[in-house]
Amino acid sequence: MSQSFRQPDILDIARREGKVTVEGLAAHFGVTLQTIRRDLTELAEAGRLERVHGGAVLPSGTTNIEYGERRSLNQEAKRAIARACAEEIPNGISLFLNIGTSTEAVAEELKHHENLMVVTNNMNVANILAGNSGCEIIVTGGQLRRSDGGLIGNLAAETIRKFKFDLAVIGCSALDRDGDLLDFDIQEVSVSQAILRQSRKTFLVSDHTKFSRSAPARIASLADLDAFFTDAPLPPGLATACQSWGTRVVTTAQTDG
Repeated sequence: MSQSFRQPDILDIARREGKVTVEGLAAHFGVTLQTIRRDLTELAEAGRLERVHGGAVLPSGTTNIEYGERRSLNQEAKRAIARACAEEIPNGISLFLNIGTSTEAVAEELKHHENLMVVTNNMNVANILAGNSGCEIIVTGGQLRRSDGGLIGNLAAETIRKFKFDLAVIGCSALDRDGDLLDFDIQEVSVSQAILRQSRKTFLVSDHTKFSRSAPARIASLADLDAFFTDAPLPPGLATACQSWGTRVVTTAQTDG
């Protein structure tokens, strides 16, 4: 197999898993370690991956993966996370869902909930829940980010400050080892921070690939949240920190097969 065919597959594996190893890729493609090292070097030089000892990870960039690509990544894991989260969302509450493919998956699982008031700055969430007659939908307004249907900026934040939500479900672009939630767009970060301030209870939904990514802007810490729904065990140090913070971690890995 030529490099031109291997390298897109290597990137797909990295996006699914967050990290690739030289030995694992060599076994997967049936080629030598040297061949894989050359592939990874070329991908790193092109800015597509970052080399680490024994393999490579997704780059610590300042721009997010394109929305359509994010939507297709880890779909089964996101659905399992969303189901677990939705099971803990009661009927008859006020709820905020923010921007992201994981929160959109939660919206899909809320189609049969009743007497919800859902406020969102995500046009996709509003469209998903539009068919649920038992759900009142309020869209914040704000500057439309065409790439993913997100509404950001001062108008979105001002709308959010008019409410006090029973629960907010948020996503993030990356999760640092110290438990910080990270994102790429500083305007989106300010909106997310407003959401957290105006919510009595907060849940994070995020799959395991966010553990291996980085982004430049800090939203908050897992210490500030009530629960974190994910699909893989947390790194030991972070799991211990969540216990000390009182942040409940719900892992779907075993139930999702």
